[in-house]
Amino acid sequence: MEKQLHLNLLASRPPMAGGFQSSSKMKMGPGRKRDFSPLPWSQYFETMEDVEVENENGKDIFRIYCSGSHGPVLLLLHGGGHSALSWAVFTAVICSRINCRVVAMDLRAHGDTKVKNPEDLSADTMAKDIGKVVEALYGENPPPIMIIGHSMGGAIAVHTASANHLPSLLGLCVIDVVEGTAMDALNSMQNFLRSRPKTFKSLENAIEWSVKSGQIRNTESARVSMGGQVKKCEESTSSPGVSNSIGEGIIEEEEDEEAEEESNKKRMKEDDQEIKKESIFTWRVELSKTEKYWDGWFRGLSALFLTCPVPKLLLLAGVDRLDKDLTIGQMQGKFQMQVLPQCGHAVHEDAPEKVADALATFMVRHKFTEFKEGYLC
Repeated sequence: MEKQLHLNLLASRPPMAGGFQSSSKMKMGPGRKRDFSPLPWSQYFETMEDVEVENENGKDIFRIYCSGSHGPVLLLLHGGGHSALSWAVFTAVICSRINCRVVAMDLRAHGDTKVKNPEDLSADTMAKDIGKVVEALYGENPPPIMIIGHSMGGAIAVHTASANHLPSLLGLCVIDVVEGTAMDALNSMQNFLRSRPKTFKSLENAIEWSVKSGQIRNTESARVSMGGQVKKCEESTSSPGVSNSIGEGIIEEEEDEEAEEESNKKRMKEDDQEIKKESIFTWRVELSKTEKYWDGWFRGLSALFLTCPVPKLLLLAGVDRLDKDLTIGQMQGKFQMQVLPQCGHAVHEDAPEKVADALATFMVRHKFTEFKEGYLC
């Protein structure tokens, strides 16, 4: 089951075989209650902006979150169904480690990005989106860029690098997505998506589910990132227990009864006019409808990754993720690999400090940047 359902390449992976998080993490002390209230993006990123990009049908608007003012750009691409907010905690950590700039973007049809054709989630289209956003931000001479992608975003990062949409590309980092395991998992993906709740009664409820189900094993990250996965819908229903027919057409002779009846009718009319609005939350992206693009995201991914001519880092939640091509490539020293055990599929959310440490060490080793003064690695 672990291998079959391993990569929730589209959303986050379901719980590891054996259930939810360990009891030591899940149990709280007497009288203590976990806080599942949402956290604001501004606690982790410095700025938020919408970037306009021209296309054949008009303008697309991509939401991005940024931090840092100098150093190479870390361009962060989230997984399917997620948003740039999944990088929030990681961003705060990496910016404390090395001199860098962070640009985390909502991919098309995700988060708060608005595009003319949200149904087109092909690898080619999304890779072109990346290039257009970078050009809109930096013009024809962008700064050095390290592209980092998780799951679906990792696949798009590889396609973007392979198609040379980023001429200033320094390096490539892919997090927990491997072609062989991904292709094996596609057959069971629809079943997994159907097993998820369709709605949540509140954002807090969605955050709680994401943590207790094992989708995100870091409560802090879930509190800021789940707002990018779900959206609020308002359903309006008349107040229960009110009938428009009761009390109408009845006239009593006594004045006090008439007065009481008028009072009752007025109250019932007010009740009828009062609409009870119940806020519920549902998924922003209907991942089941993106199935026709899954094969294009992942097929041939290992070969593309290996042929990218920049230094490469592969971060995995388990060594069993490697397929044959990557196993051979890793033995030949074509890329650096690091396994971060005790993480779920959302590695960068579950263990943001470990991911930041691995990435910072990789970038300093390749002389892409330097550790910040005073930081002890």
